[in-house]
Amino acid sequence: MKNIGEKIVKYRVMITLISLILLIPSAIGFFNTRINYDMLSYLPKDIATIQGQDILMDEFGKGAFTCVVTENMDSNEVQELVKKIEGVEHVEKVLSYDSITKGDIPVQILPKDVTEKFINDQSEMIVVFLNTSTSAEETLDAISNIRKLDDRMYVSGASAMVNDLKNLCEKEVPIYVILAVVLSLIAMILTLDNWIIPIVFMISIGVSIVFNMGTNLLLGQISFITMCLAAVLQLAVTLDYSIFLWHSYEEQKETNPDNLDAMAKAINKTFISIVGSSTTTIAGFIALCFMTYTLGMDLGIVMTKGVILGVIGCCTILPSYILLMDSFIQKFNHKCLLPPFNNMVQRIIKHYKPIIAIFILLTIPAVIGRQNVNVYYDLSSKLSVDAGLDPKDVPYSVANNKLSEQFGVGNMSILIYDAKLDEENVQTMIHDMEKVDGIDYVLGEDSLDMSIPKSWIPKEIRSELESDQHKILIINSEYKNGSDICNAQIDQLNKVIEAHDPSAYLIGEACMSHDLIKITDVDFQIVNTISIVAIFIIILLVTKSISLPIILVCVIEFAIFLNLGTSYYLKSTMAFIAPICISTIQLGACVDYGILMTNRYKQERLNGNKKEKAIEIAMNTSIPSIIVSALGLFAATIGVTIYSNIDIISGICTLMARGAIISMASVILLLPSLLLMFDSLITKTTLDMRKKL
Repeated sequence: MKNIGEKIVKYRVMITLISLILLIPSAIGFFNTRINYDMLSYLPKDIATIQGQDILMDEFGKGAFTCVVTENMDSNEVQELVKKIEGVEHVEKVLSYDSITKGDIPVQILPKDVTEKFINDQSEMIVVFLNTSTSAEETLDAISNIRKLDDRMYVSGASAMVNDLKNLCEKEVPIYVILAVVLSLIAMILTLDNWIIPIVFMISIGVSIVFNMGTNLLLGQISFITMCLAAVLQLAVTLDYSIFLWHSYEEQKETNPDNLDAMAKAINKTFISIVGSSTTTIAGFIALCFMTYTLGMDLGIVMTKGVILGVIGCCTILPSYILLMDSFIQKFNHKCLLPPFNNMVQRIIKHYKPIIAIFILLTIPAVIGRQNVNVYYDLSSKLSVDAGLDPKDVPYSVANNKLSEQFGVGNMSILIYDAKLDEENVQTMIHDMEKVDGIDYVLGEDSLDMSIPKSWIPKEIRSELESDQHKILIINSEYKNGSDICNAQIDQLNKVIEAHDPSAYLIGEACMSHDLIKITDVDFQIVNTISIVAIFIIILLVTKSISLPIILVCVIEFAIFLNLGTSYYLKSTMAFIAPICISTIQLGACVDYGILMTNRYKQERLNGNKKEKAIEIAMNTSIPSIIVSALGLFAATIGVTIYSNIDIISGICTLMARGAIISMASVILLLPSLLLMFDSLITKTTLDMRKKL
């Protein structure tokens, strides 16, 4: 590394020019990377709901479907609107009262329970099928074009929600980055000893972030969650590395008047430190890649890449920038604004037993809160005008509310069943499904036999509802997607369907949310276990100890449980993905605080100091760095928490911001207390300490 450090210093101008030139292709890659806003598209491809969707597309040419509610439009206007919708590119079929009856059957002669499926007072419901998938760009364009046709209609459905989510994200993401940068700058200005160096840090980290986001083009697409969080997360978790380099450079300059030589040595020292530090962070992100719900892999790959690029940038780009501006930077040195911590350190050492007792007591409510925290799986439930947004910003919510209030539609599912199933069996299955609590009606060719003669149904409509192998039924539920009562309903429907046609497929947003719950519950256990084991092994290799990894992981796991449990006591809900992300990110990023203090404690004990003195030195030298790091993570995420109208994004950032503070407090208070209490065990179970002490 010494030679590498010298070469980096030697070619600092070339490195600077190359980094600036590479911004061009990276920016091109960033703007051409597709963003996927459909959370359900990350479900495993081998589950029944996804297979059913493939059949719907292959045999019926239908992918996404949406419900349109019209208001204050007469029959002629509705018919005209249907024609316009049919003319929108990628619209496969439009089902309305008139399309089924060809307008030949007066509403008055049909039973009310038939007509109210489509017509209610001054409103009418139209079902629109598209020949593209839920979140395809073509689908989102079609939704936008349908909405432009008339302001007296409201478009609901998963695709409409995805379209609104996309519009919100495109407005908010630039603000996320600005807030993260500004607040992080304020935190560093207050905690570092130079007014300008935080800006240099931000420029260097910004270049690495652009590289990371640009290379996402190689992945084909990334999720909107990854897009929203990647820049903020990369800034938060790699900021430490820049601080390490700066402190190391200043330390080297105290004994070395040659700035170039001092930087070469600082690069060498910093690289070793940040590789060890970044390994635990990378392990946490890699653990996400083991989720069967592949959104975890999406975020895990991008963030792993971001951390690696952050390390490379810290050791190449940042030192080049610092050296080129060194004389200017040095003019803005100032006294560090952080107060001395010796008095606090002495009190912690003196009262370490009561501190441990307090944390043990806090463990009980933390575990209870973690086990009972409310989690939601329906993202659309949080895109609500109740969140303080202007209704025009979330038209999906307006449409969904009207659909529910006027037609009793909570969600719609599609049943794809065997076309050869005998008619009596089909009628019995339909009857049994309609008896399930919350099912308003089951609509299809076979379900209309008792009220509308088949001869009245146009052949082209019948062909839309059946293929050579399968037929379609549309099932309307009164229950909101993702709710406990809706999931119980899906279970009951599956039992009914299984009894009549085991080969049938029940598909739709509610069915996918139902699958999502089962899959992510298992994923959480797998990811949590993998991240803990991986980080335990890394700490074991770094510390050469059996006891220290256990102590460190327990401290951070306590902080994670307290963080997640706090949401329960604050009566707040979180998106299903949040606990999984936080458990790995907080463990991987914040365990670095503990490693920093533990390594210094080990060093001082090996130097012959008693345990109290070793802890005192370790705390006094580590606490400033821990505070700067934690405040950086807090500052980078708290602004997004406050600003974002997208609950899943603000929720994850809330957990990260709060987790940074809780982890900081746990490491400063609990970790040294445990090191004091278990000092004799640590010396016996740590390889180099056992030999020397």
